[in-house]
Amino acid sequence: MKIVILSRKRDLYSTRRLVEAAEERGHSVRVIDYLRCYMNITSTDPKIIYGHQILTGIDAVIPRIGASYTFYGTAVVRQFELMKTYVVNDSAAIACSRDKLHCLQKLAKDNIDLPVTGCAHSTKDVAGLIEIAGGAPLVVKLLEGTQGIGVVLAETKKAAESVIEAFRGLDANIIVQEFIREAAGSDIRCFVVGDQVVASMMRKAAEGEFRSNIHRGGSGHKVEITEQERSMAVRAAQLLGLGVAGVDILRSKIGPVVMEVNSSPGLEGIEKTTDVNVAGAIIEFIESRVGTEP
Repeated sequence: MKIVILSRKRDLYSTRRLVEAAEERGHSVRVIDYLRCYMNITSTDPKIIYGHQILTGIDAVIPRIGASYTFYGTAVVRQFELMKTYVVNDSAAIACSRDKLHCLQKLAKDNIDLPVTGCAHSTKDVAGLIEIAGGAPLVVKLLEGTQGIGVVLAETKKAAESVIEAFRGLDANIIVQEFIREAAGSDIRCFVVGDQVVASMMRKAAEGEFRSNIHRGGSGHKVEITEQERSMAVRAAQLLGLGVAGVDILRSKIGPVVMEVNSSPGLEGIEKTTDVNVAGAIIEFIESRVGTEP
């Protein structure tokens, strides 16, 4: 197969591992900076041009779209879709996963258990919003934040009011969620490929921090997940239309709840923690979908 990886940098761990895994299985792979692509949008012969070269004959695309470039990145993915090229995660699924509110609404519609979540536009409704989340402490999140950026734990009602009003004063869209105290600063990252959780790890927050993201100093540990957690992770990814996803689950007193779904999950933490060849699993999944053996 001819595989394209849409990534800003070839030397990023996740990109490099996907290249290695594809080449190990005999495929031709090319890393393309999606921000340097330009498009000829037509109903009869849509094209993507990169470095003055028209991209043709591509069998599959692996999008690794950064959160800061979702708009243009998904436009490039959409253009590949117009060209009838198989993409691991399509543009609509990526866009939905990046909008935390839209993502949670889709999951709620299909009865996926979630933390209690509220959303409001006006600062005049802050008191009601805090009440929905069960009062302080609660978590305030930017709708399009990533890697723990834009996530704040408000310990008191006054702090929650101040944080919400500050975000809304900047015209930032937010949600508030109940604080799952019993999770004790940890969550479970389930790496879903197709209809399987191919690897999972528990992420624990650094001392003095409640966010468990590896980018925020969190650490990864091996964990055995339950069948309920496994099924929940796969269902969440499939409901969003994601072939590859990182599904983050919290263990609450009422059972597992989905906190977030990531359409470009990093490979470094999960592979080094579990010793699972996740990149290879992604390439095998593409082979099964495109119908091409190495």
